[in-house]
Amino acid sequence: MDFFETIMFPFKWLVSIIMVGFHEGLSFIGLPAANGWTWTLSIIGLVLVIRAALIPVFVKQIKAQRGMQLLQPDLKKLQTKYKGKTDQLSRQAMAQEQMALYKKHGTNPFSACLPMLIQMPFFFALFQVLSGITAARNSGKGIGAMSADQVVQFDESSIFGAPLSASLLHGGAGGNEVAVWILSIVMIVAMTASQFITQKQIMAKNMSEEAMASPFMRQQKMMLYILPLVFGIGGINFPIGVLIYWTTTNLWTMGQQFFVIRRMPTPGSPAAKALEERRAAKGLPPLLGGKKNTAADAAAEAEAAAAAAAEIRAQRVQPQRKNRKKK
Repeated sequence: MDFFETIMFPFKWLVSIIMVGFHEGLSFIGLPAANGWTWTLSIIGLVLVIRAALIPVFVKQIKAQRGMQLLQPDLKKLQTKYKGKTDQLSRQAMAQEQMALYKKHGTNPFSACLPMLIQMPFFFALFQVLSGITAARNSGKGIGAMSADQVVQFDESSIFGAPLSASLLHGGAGGNEVAVWILSIVMIVAMTASQFITQKQIMAKNMSEEAMASPFMRQQKMMLYILPLVFGIGGINFPIGVLIYWTTTNLWTMGQQFFVIRRMPTPGSPAAKALEERRAAKGLPPLLGGKKNTAADAAAEAEAAAAAAAEIRAQRVQPQRKNRKKK
């Protein structure tokens, strides 16, 4: 067992045991154990468990993104300070000041990638489990937490005539080759499109003007096109079961981002302005830093201002010196 296999071993067990748990539960309520849809629902259940466990990480990601928004004015000043300075010392000083800003606001430009990075070991583990199904069946062994019988069941299961262990590049034994091609292409398109739409709606709706003008925006735009392209090209080698997993998790992400953008948008973003317009149309007070223009608020502000002015006048009154009588 090589180093990579050693690292992936616990993830393979965790991924497979969650799938087996859902499969046993679905079989218990009457779904056929060897049916492809039973295993498909087990893969979807795996997605739900992993993404639910990642919700605290997602909350931290949102806070980090808010921090990036708050430091944009400082970053802009930093760019102006070092504008035109291309020597090594200036670049090093600018990088150090940027890191100090990130530390001060408790964020960094790569915080948005954290949920994906945490998911990657599970993704690779699922890929190894599903791509090794046929080999495990031929050797009469189990794989991860899956028994030899469950390996046979999974290898024989299919949806729309396409085996879950088949891939566009390698096909699959005992399945309809045309069905494998059609289903794989549809799933790859859905996987890449959902990922692109998720990133696009963040950039179009949930970023302020300062963030759009930041030096990291060029990297974000590159990632917008590079990541879907990488997964699209890699998808030809993914088993259909892996495509189901990744498409489902992308749809979860897209729905999660839609909720956050609509209900908790970044201040100063188009989504924040849209939220204020919706609240104003319903007669509700603004949420994102707006002021309430009610008579009571105006009276309270006037009273507080008068009290502050009186306090200042009292502090400025100097004690008068009493005239002493001559002896």
